[in-house]
Amino acid sequence: MKEKTEFLYKAIEDKTITWSESSNQYLILENTTALIFKKLNAGVSIKEIASELSKELSLPIDKTTDFVTDLEQEINALKTEKDASTINKDTTINKPEKFEFIKYYKINELIFKVEFYSEYELYLVHPKFEHLEIEDKNIYAHTFTIFCEADFIYFYIENNFIGTWNKNEIHFFQGKFSMELIQKIHQKEEKEWMGVFHASAVSNGEKSVLFLGDSGNGKSTSLALLQANGFTCLADDFVPIDIYNKEVYSFPASISIKKNSLDTLLPLYPELENSAEYHFKRLNKVVRYLKPNNLDFLSHLPCKDLVFIKYKKNSDLKFDKIAKIEAFQQLVPDSWLSPIKENAEIFLDWFASLNCYQITYSENKKMIATVAKIFNDEL
Repeated sequence: MKEKTEFLYKAIEDKTITWSESSNQYLILENTTALIFKKLNAGVSIKEIASELSKELSLPIDKTTDFVTDLEQEINALKTEKDASTINKDTTINKPEKFEFIKYYKINELIFKVEFYSEYELYLVHPKFEHLEIEDKNIYAHTFTIFCEADFIYFYIENNFIGTWNKNEIHFFQGKFSMELIQKIHQKEEKEWMGVFHASAVSNGEKSVLFLGDSGNGKSTSLALLQANGFTCLADDFVPIDIYNKEVYSFPASISIKKNSLDTLLPLYPELENSAEYHFKRLNKVVRYLKPNNLDFLSHLPCKDLVFIKYKKNSDLKFDKIAKIEAFQQLVPDSWLSPIKENAEIFLDWFASLNCYQITYSENKKMIATVAKIFNDEL
């Protein structure tokens, strides 16, 4: 029987990564389990697979039947699971006639007009893009409109409804805003992006490196330190990669700097002393924003290295190559990955080609020197 095409399988190291088209979810399976998974999806019966497995492993038939049954339930869950970011497409609301704030942002030669109904909507977007603000312009390329009604936030572009989100899902709205922005900046539709990663992207002008880590590990602080030492910030927090070049594309948002990093960064960036402070209660953090040193928001560069970075007080510098499966488990949960099968296949091939590292440090100079070696292929 011909295997169905709604799953992809990619062998990496000693595991098989399995992707479901229905739910756009990834599973990491033992290779033997992946073979059973394929048989189930191809329509082979539980009884037949359990019988083969019982003979092969010399296990009781009831044990192998239970195992295969549980695996079939996982397959069914993958086929039906819904994306938590699904938006409510209620277009019956009337747009406001007046907006309290209208901002203009210039990104390269493109000017964006963004209408904010009140200070609340402004707070959701403006801090990250304030450095791009220009005086009022009569000529602009695109109009983004943002307003709240009851417990929902609405988003339009050129009077076309994009979506609405509950206020408890503001991060999904912010992600969609950024996705629409990169489509306009780089003239690429959403289907042309392989994924967007919660990372920091640094370049030396020839290639890029992605820095990842849990919130509070020092990812953005490390980016700011590298930016002050000859490297370029391609993107912070929102890192898009396309399907054609498989390259990191620049994104013009500011670098978010947490309060506990100020003592380290003020000598390098005195402007942070008087910059506005923003309190994000949902994330339980206080941040200021630092302008990226990127002068070309059309730039895009190849990436072959993922670095999981962590600042740890009084730690000696530790640098290790880590297993790709370990890196995958950390990379995927915080990422937006294209739900298109061909794009998922490109992502898996791209990921398989990467070098994956872990850096733990306390001395900034040692971290910067190690990153320089990664860029120079000296490791």
